[in-house]
Amino acid sequence: MHTVGFAETVTDLMSEHGAVMVDRINNIRIIGIVTVTCLLGISMAGMAWESKAQILFFLVIMVSFVNYIVGTIIPASPEKQSKGFFSYRADIFAANFVPDWRGPEGSFFGMFSIFFPSATGILAGANISGDLKNPTVAIPRGTLMAIFWTTVSYLIISATIGACVVRDASGLLNDSLTSSSADCVGLSCNYGWDFTECINNKSCLYGISNYYQTMSLVSGFAPLITAGIFGATLSSALACLVSAPKVFQCLCQDKLYPLIGFFGKGYGKNQEPIRGYLLAYIIAVCFILIAELNTIAPIISNFFLCSYSLINFSCFHASVTNSPGWRPSFRFYSRWLSLLGAVCCVVIMFLLTWWAALIAVGVVVFLLGYTLYKKPDVNWGSSVQAGSYSFALNHCVGLNSVEDHVKNYRPQCLVLTGPPSRRPALVDLVSCLTKSLSLMMCGNVVTEANSSRHVSWLNQRKVRAFYRGVVAADLRSGVNVLLQGSGLGRMKPNVVLMGFKSDWSRSSPEAAHSYIGILHDAFDLQFGVCVLRMREGFDVSPPHQCHLSWSMNLSSVFSASVCIGPEPQLDSAFQKKQGKKTIDVYWLSDDGGLTLLLPYLLTRRRRWSSCKVRVFVGGDPDRKEEQRQEVLALIKKFRLGFHDVEVLPDVYQNPQPESVRRFQDLIGPFRVDPDPKQDPGSGLGRQQEEPWRISQQDVERNQAKIRLNEVLKDYSQGRRQVCNVLTFYCQ
Repeated sequence: MHTVGFAETVTDLMSEHGAVMVDRINNIRIIGIVTVTCLLGISMAGMAWESKAQILFFLVIMVSFVNYIVGTIIPASPEKQSKGFFSYRADIFAANFVPDWRGPEGSFFGMFSIFFPSATGILAGANISGDLKNPTVAIPRGTLMAIFWTTVSYLIISATIGACVVRDASGLLNDSLTSSSADCVGLSCNYGWDFTECINNKSCLYGISNYYQTMSLVSGFAPLITAGIFGATLSSALACLVSAPKVFQCLCQDKLYPLIGFFGKGYGKNQEPIRGYLLAYIIAVCFILIAELNTIAPIISNFFLCSYSLINFSCFHASVTNSPGWRPSFRFYSRWLSLLGAVCCVVIMFLLTWWAALIAVGVVVFLLGYTLYKKPDVNWGSSVQAGSYSFALNHCVGLNSVEDHVKNYRPQCLVLTGPPSRRPALVDLVSCLTKSLSLMMCGNVVTEANSSRHVSWLNQRKVRAFYRGVVAADLRSGVNVLLQGSGLGRMKPNVVLMGFKSDWSRSSPEAAHSYIGILHDAFDLQFGVCVLRMREGFDVSPPHQCHLSWSMNLSSVFSASVCIGPEPQLDSAFQKKQGKKTIDVYWLSDDGGLTLLLPYLLTRRRRWSSCKVRVFVGGDPDRKEEQRQEVLALIKKFRLGFHDVEVLPDVYQNPQPESVRRFQDLIGPFRVDPDPKQDPGSGLGRQQEEPWRISQQDVERNQAKIRLNEVLKDYSQGRRQVCNVLTFYCQ
């Protein structure tokens, strides 16, 4: 479309100077094809050449714009007055301010469809997001500035030219009004010109309604306006030719549709989509052969409006479904404005050209229907985000749709516990994470099956969760059955949440070993594991009396919890509004950011929204501030909203002797204690007979965890009231 506009301008200039190749239509076709071929060469040369060309075009446009503004101030010569230009006049502005539709298809929406594509270039930056150094900042800032300055410049041009030029003029110098005449028609009569004859015959060649080169007429130096038109059209055409293949390349690399993978191949250091450029070139040539701007524009407008409608609806859908990956940084964003924008785009599509709207909608429905039917095995990452915004959680697996993409991730939880009436905190905490949107399963190992009362308890508590009871001889085998048999197809939990075994020192060694075995079984089956520990136990406790510590072991993805219990509905610490409490996050190993996502999900709930989040990371004492800034930059990039980050340079030090001694005393009854006079290997034999025994090698391997225990107490317990801290850490 932009190339055809350029070709029309060149053809008009040729006609004014008597230069004709064939006829007007074929001239437009020839010039358009030659032009788009030159643009293809610039595109294939790479982004560096495209950027340099855009800067040149921009300078030309700015000079042309200034030249036009200066021309509106210069007094009009008789020749310009004969063509309808009379400088600034209030009555001309008033007359041109109201519409005067002409022709059988003249209407507001007809003009809208022609001019609308002029505003579509504002998304050029988003289309090349993969080539931007900092797209999360550049795209919103550049797009908003583009919208602002585009709107201002268009309004200035419309207002100034509408205040200077009448709608109809003959262009003949002998049409000057020698004396007042009652038969004179039009505003030109007030300024000494009589264009009545051409107005009545509808044969005026000049005026703002007839002469497409009116800006050249108004300007101080007409050739600069022509240069500006060349710069604007070629700049827009080049931006489209570069950006469209890059978006299409991402779509092809994800192989969402058959036979398009061929165009996903990139070339050179920047992975330029050469094949996509050639495809876009062929499509452009086909439309250039139409050679009629007013025919091409409505078709393009409908597809652009369809795209904008889908973008707006996607934002609305992500907001309504509370997608964890939807974190708009624009503080004035409103989901209802997005919905209104989507509806308006669809309505305007049909008001413009109903048949083109049906074609656009049909194409979208066909593509959507195909993906729903085929369910392509892709994660939609690069095509959704153009390769720039993926939230890199490295351990996620099995993402087969846009809902499964890691940026939209919610834990699919399996909760393991005893009767929930005594441990409702497990259920309530997991409910805060799943938010009634992702899968939550409450599992229980019993000696006698009885699920009706458990389901009733969940319903009374208004918790959206499935219940699964397993009859087994012992706890570990029953949990193993739950881990392997819970869920159906893609509705399968990937996180296990269970309570901390606080009586491990008093119970039998076999019971403690069975508990640890459950954790290992979950890791072996690629579950994430979360362990909830409450200082006062899981029995009902007022929130002000509890200390909460959530120890989190992350293997691949996430965790969940187990729940079941009697009918009474008892309160838990997680049911009440948390107020201005603190959530401490110990991000001490590379889990891909999952440890940050959990507290973020909590703070999205109203009862947790006032809580402060502190992030602790291990670091080097010599680079403490630098590493802090790196983590802050990462959190800002993910738009999590956490601002309190502290680097712990002492987290990797050796533990204090007192802590080691206390740890040794705790595990003393479980230690392997071979007789020094015997073979040292006898300790290994005893550990094989009693696998719950702890060897010296086991103790040495866990020295870092002893130090971590000290750090947790120093930062999350010693500096605040213990009831105000919910701690996340990954080991």
